[in-house]
Amino acid sequence: MIILWLVIGISALVHWLFKINKDYHILAFFSRRVTAKDGKLVESIAPTPKGRTIFANTFDLYGRDHAGVFDHSRERAKQMGTSYIEYAMGTAIYNVIDADSAENVLNHPNLITKGLVYKFLHPFLRTGLLTSTGKKWHARRKTLTPTFHFNILNQFQEIFKTESFKFLQQFEGQDDITITLHDVIPRFTLNSICETAMGVKLDEMAEKGDRYRENFSQIEECFIRRLSNPLLWGDTVFNLFAAKDYAAALDVVHSFSSEIIAKRRVLLKDELDNRSANQSADDEIFNTKKRFAMLDTLIHAEKDGLIDHIGICEEVDTLMFEGYDTTSIGLIFGLMNMSLNADKQELCFKEIQEHIDDDLSNLDVSQLNKLKYLEYFMKETMRLFPSVPIMGREAVQETELANGLILPKGSQITIHVFDIHRNTKYWDSPEEFRPERFLPENVQNRHTYAYVPFSAGQRNCIGQKYAMQEMKTLMVALLKQFKILPAIDPKKIIFHTGITLRTQNKIRVKLVRRK
Repeated sequence: MIILWLVIGISALVHWLFKINKDYHILAFFSRRVTAKDGKLVESIAPTPKGRTIFANTFDLYGRDHAGVFDHSRERAKQMGTSYIEYAMGTAIYNVIDADSAENVLNHPNLITKGLVYKFLHPFLRTGLLTSTGKKWHARRKTLTPTFHFNILNQFQEIFKTESFKFLQQFEGQDDITITLHDVIPRFTLNSICETAMGVKLDEMAEKGDRYRENFSQIEECFIRRLSNPLLWGDTVFNLFAAKDYAAALDVVHSFSSEIIAKRRVLLKDELDNRSANQSADDEIFNTKKRFAMLDTLIHAEKDGLIDHIGICEEVDTLMFEGYDTTSIGLIFGLMNMSLNADKQELCFKEIQEHIDDDLSNLDVSQLNKLKYLEYFMKETMRLFPSVPIMGREAVQETELANGLILPKGSQITIHVFDIHRNTKYWDSPEEFRPERFLPENVQNRHTYAYVPFSAGQRNCIGQKYAMQEMKTLMVALLKQFKILPAIDPKKIIFHTGITLRTQNKIRVKLVRRK
């Protein structure tokens, strides 16, 4: 009798599982399945690769190192040849590697919430502009957008020039030197973002700035650990078994940003007191001469009750990270490409010589804008080596895309920028470095979303003009004094997955002073 009831129970369970398997991928921990409009076959729009285990794609990344995680995405993109769907740990993941799908996602009004992996950054960034959503994101974006206005960027230009001079001073008296870019460029970009957007010079805090950057690598290690181990995706398990390993690093980076805020509060108060004591009849003229810092905007917003101190910390942590890290990657690969492409470096140099005085006295925004080939050069660098190789979104409600896919609530969307930028549908010989791809006549017929190093749509990067201005300024200063020669074989570069694009190798170049 017991056996009979056992057989009946198992039969009922199998029948139930078989029935719901049409709507849920059971072995992927009951991931809700993606469907398609009008009964169309989902596989005809976005196929699903076979996973490493019976649990669909849940453990495809498990046990892989940083290089293995990066290579997995590249291999899968080549294997599938089109955007594809994975099922892992109770979630459907739509992986985008083509421009049409990227456009559908990045412009969709219901897809402004960042994906699951951004939650792995919450201990570091909390919910600042990068990681927040909904009303909070809209309010913060509205507050911060004016701080990157053209007039503000104009005022930042002198700082970029000064920091570029300071960068070159470390090579004074040397006519021939090989440098490791990962050691020198991040210091330049961190100094720049702190003095421009934060309004604080790091001259007296150089050692603390170095500690900030060192401990940031520990936070990135945490990010990869969670990304590759689905058992740590949930905050509860992570907080119980892994969070303590990174507490000290978080303390360092948060203490650094808190000190920046405290220092700017004092400086701003002194400036306002001085202004009040020396106020002239023509306030408007005074205001146009005052440098405007992003942090000032947040401090004033706090006085107006629009943000609290924690909110300021969130945005400072976010803007410092984005402002120094992503820009440093663009410069590192830009200088590497200069070293590897002597003919294109010469074209950049001749253009600089035509428009920029040797003492850089006329190096303002209007002159920078005349350096078209240098801009094409940096854009091609960011095509091949996007600072943010992957972006994510989450469907907070059932969402239909223009291609007919219907994503269930909770679905994750991963936009593989690295693969879109090398998709042969939009780029011929995509591995070749050719700045001419960005000549106006070559851009006009290319899909707009085939090139998205700064994202696109509502959540595009707020600081993209800032980044390009900073990178071009240092490039001009450096090329004025040095030829850049190769000191690394690009074929031996091993890429790592990180919060941003990483390499196992330290990228080096040789600087030879121009006669």
